[in-house]
Amino acid sequence: MSETKGHPKGLYLIFATGTAERFSYYGMRAIFILFLIHALHFDTELASSIYGSYTGLVYLTPLLGGYVADKYWGTRRSIFIGALLMAIGQFFMFLSASVLDMVTMSHLLMYSGLAFIIFGNGFFKPTITTLVGQLYEPDDKRLDAAYTIFYTGVNVGAFFAPLMCGYFGETGDIHDFKWGFLIAAIGILLSILLFETQKNKYLHSPSGKPIGIVPEAKQAKMDLLKENEELLSSPMNRKKVLALLISEVVLFVAFYFLFGGDIVSAGIFATSIAIPIFILFDGSLTKIERDRLIVIFIIAFFVIFFWAAYEQAGASLTIFASEQTERGFDITWLSMHVFYPLQHLFGAISDARLTELTTAGPVIWEMPSSWFQSFNPLFVVALAFIMPALWETLGKHGKEPTSPTKQALGLLLLSLGYLVIAIGVKDLEPGVKSSMMWLTALYFIHTIGEMALSPIGLSMVTKLTPARFASLMMGVWYLSTATANKFAGVLSGLYPEHGEVKHFIGYEIASLYDFFMLFVVMSALSALILFLLSKKLQQMMHGVE
Repeated sequence: MSETKGHPKGLYLIFATGTAERFSYYGMRAIFILFLIHALHFDTELASSIYGSYTGLVYLTPLLGGYVADKYWGTRRSIFIGALLMAIGQFFMFLSASVLDMVTMSHLLMYSGLAFIIFGNGFFKPTITTLVGQLYEPDDKRLDAAYTIFYTGVNVGAFFAPLMCGYFGETGDIHDFKWGFLIAAIGILLSILLFETQKNKYLHSPSGKPIGIVPEAKQAKMDLLKENEELLSSPMNRKKVLALLISEVVLFVAFYFLFGGDIVSAGIFATSIAIPIFILFDGSLTKIERDRLIVIFIIAFFVIFFWAAYEQAGASLTIFASEQTERGFDITWLSMHVFYPLQHLFGAISDARLTELTTAGPVIWEMPSSWFQSFNPLFVVALAFIMPALWETLGKHGKEPTSPTKQALGLLLLSLGYLVIAIGVKDLEPGVKSSMMWLTALYFIHTIGEMALSPIGLSMVTKLTPARFASLMMGVWYLSTATANKFAGVLSGLYPEHGEVKHFIGYEIASLYDFFMLFVVMSALSALILFLLSKKLQQMMHGVE
């Protein structure tokens, strides 16, 4: 494949590196909450809080990592250091699961592992994506296809990770969780090995110059820094920064007491409110610019509710899959005609044992609950070309929904998915398991919703944001994702257990039906409000009074 008609070979190195890293991340995430509950014996509420803090901070640290990469380290060094930190973190998780009898040490190793993964991801996540764009000229028509190939790699890694880590880690024996974490560690080590051995050979710009070695446009950044220092020296701007800091502190204290001393929740939620207000009060904004930023903030607000419900996949939905989903398959025929004969052929079982096994009756194999987390990336790949084709067809007939309407549709489909599973568990007694088809249907419907909502966000931020606020607004968008993930942990903590009745803003949760209906109402209400606002938001996007 030629470099002009096809894609640069560096793209496939980035594809493989990103796939291995995402395999590591999603492999660990697939079994994480199960490890907290079954191995470390945390209750659902505490386990969900830890899960939410972890996934929230994973989306927050790229703000720091991207800044360090741009200003100091360059892309290649940031990718290496990020991957190395994540490998250390995964190995700490392996050690934590290896010393379960030493409770204090196991907990310390677990928290240390999370810290390394969080900061490592912060350096890796924003920089590996940046490398894709550096392989092409800015106006290269292959760039969109290149990002499609890259994100396909993300989903390939996300698909295989729960299958591998779940199979070896979620066996019913709590001491086997360590093997799942070890496999995740091996995944990121492969990512480091592949990238470091091949980067000099394949990572070049269209002109043949090595990319990602040092921060680009360093002098321009120094000039920008000097300009910012001059701006901050004025009394007016010093007052604005001081106002931001004061509002941040006030909101932090309020959220700290509201969430019972949860520092992570207080920090993320306070920042997600203070920074947008700070931006909107910037005196340099024109009315059209301010209106467009307001559109982004409104959409980002509703997207928080989408991802908070969607990200139950790694939290409450995994608990539901583990505890109250029928996952058994009758594999008698395969055992009788394939597995047992092969074991006998290679001497693994004797003639007497073969006879005993083949006359013992049905053979039931139970699928690991973590495998359900592979359904979403599988459905994403299946729908990857269908959804864009649908929008294109509607567009040709002048019926393609606007961006805000697509976001609302995503929320509505999210609500529908939870309605399906709420119906499936209605009147379900504790300890009784439901069909896996209910959970499968939920994941399929949610994936359609994701395909309607997710691709719009980053594109909208890029198109609507004034150039001078581009990096800051992209950070705000990721901040909304961090907020959503932390909120997801808070909501997952409401999962009913041991007959305990829980409450959320006056809503009583005494059963699985009540729990899932919370997401139905929350998502449907968000979708309705966004539908009602969509026309006005579309006008603001285009500067129409």
